[in-house]
Amino acid sequence: MHAHLGDQLVVESPATGAAHRDGEIVGLHHEDGTPPYDVRWSDTDEVTLVFPGPDAHIRHLERGHPAVVRERRAESTSAVTVPTGTDPGDIGRRVAVERRRRGISRVETARRARMSPDYLAYLEEHPADPGLGTLIRLADALGTTVTALLGGGIGRPPGQGDALLHPRFRELGPAECRTLLSTHGVGRVAVSGADDRPVVVPVNYEVVDEAIVFRTAPDSVAARAAETEVAFEVDRLDEALSQGWSVLAVGPACVVTDSDAVRGLAQRAHTTPWPGGEREMWVSIRPTSLTGRRITADGQ
Repeated sequence: MHAHLGDQLVVESPATGAAHRDGEIVGLHHEDGTPPYDVRWSDTDEVTLVFPGPDAHIRHLERGHPAVVRERRAESTSAVTVPTGTDPGDIGRRVAVERRRRGISRVETARRARMSPDYLAYLEEHPADPGLGTLIRLADALGTTVTALLGGGIGRPPGQGDALLHPRFRELGPAECRTLLSTHGVGRVAVSGADDRPVVVPVNYEVVDEAIVFRTAPDSVAARAAETEVAFEVDRLDEALSQGWSVLAVGPACVVTDSDAVRGLAQRAHTTPWPGGEREMWVSIRPTSLTGRRITADGQ
């Protein structure tokens, strides 16, 4: 069985030969057009992942059919660039991470994207190569972009989108700053380099008992934070909506030397340092100042 975008998948009754369901193929997972397919069913407008059985066949449309023309035009004019070496499984992982970050259930995401929750589960848990139409609906449901789901923005700094027409800028109080900073993630610590010039380095951090902690190597740049006053910054940008926030913590940093405390930090850590290697030196920052700012659309 081979299909093209815009063809119809028809499911017929083996006994009577009468079609009891049909839908447009809106996504291919293999270049040769073999199953499975993303199918938008005509009776529900829902998109599901389909592995056709013996009661299904493809109704090939003329290559000049409007549905095919629309799909090809979308693919040819889209500004989406698939990064070299993209693993199909990476798309599902990015969808799952973005969905959890926004606190949206799988069922709700599938509803917004007009697809089956089972297909979304398959996409998040298995290597898959969804069609452009599926990616557009998922990006819209999650408030992000197709490029972001494909990982195309990794090599570019964030914040290249247009500013809001009517942005609202406001300062954040300490309580909200603590909430945004809490738990763990990646932040940036500003220290003095070897020549006393300022240096900013990213680190994986945790928040434990209102202290910001990160682990590093004794000979690293980040280790220079120890026994000095430092600045630590965390932010988050929503490229699709041109909104975001940042939090800045300032305070003294010190090395955690108590062996029980070190073991406790290692056990509670959510992630290992992304750079890898031996990084067993824990640095703790006790903020004496917490400030933040947020940009949203006016009226939010």
